[in-house]
Amino acid sequence: TDKKVQYIQSLLRVGFDTIDFGSFVSPKAIPQMIDTAEVLAKLDLSKTQSKLLAIVANLRGAEDASIHPEIQYLGYPFSISENFQMRNTHKTIAQSIETLQEILNIADKTNKEVVAYLSMGFGNPYGDPWNVEIVGEWTEKLSNIGVKILSLSDTIGSS
Repeated sequence: TDKKVQYIQSLLRVGFDTIDFGSFVSPKAIPQMIDTAEVLAKLDLSKTQSKLLAIVANLRGAEDASIHPEIQYLGYPFSISENFQMRNTHKTIAQSIETLQEILNIADKTNKEVVAYLSMGFGNPYGDPWNVEIVGEWTEKLSNIGVKILSLSDTIGSS
């Protein structure tokens, strides 16, 4: 925990606009993130303009993250690959859209912004259909449900 705090504190001193500092996810899924709230509590944010982003993969994570006024952004991993979405969040794409809409509602009520990570934005090794048009279609669909910030993710290192 203390090493994470030191590392994030050094990033805060650099002055990045936004720092993806932790995740509010199940400790069964990612045990390394169990201390995210503790890390947040130990950060000295008094001398930084940097904004904090926390990854959330479900409603509980969004609710847990949204109670912290220090967090400005909730990041949600949304994949245009059905296979990867199931592997990453144990949800279908249709279920993930529903979850994302609920996270948007939580964010709206708690004065947060949502960043949707568009996973598999540059390719897909899992055999699902992929092309630039599909990426464009999902970008438009997510925008239409209220996502204002999209992060096109090179999940597999193909860009």
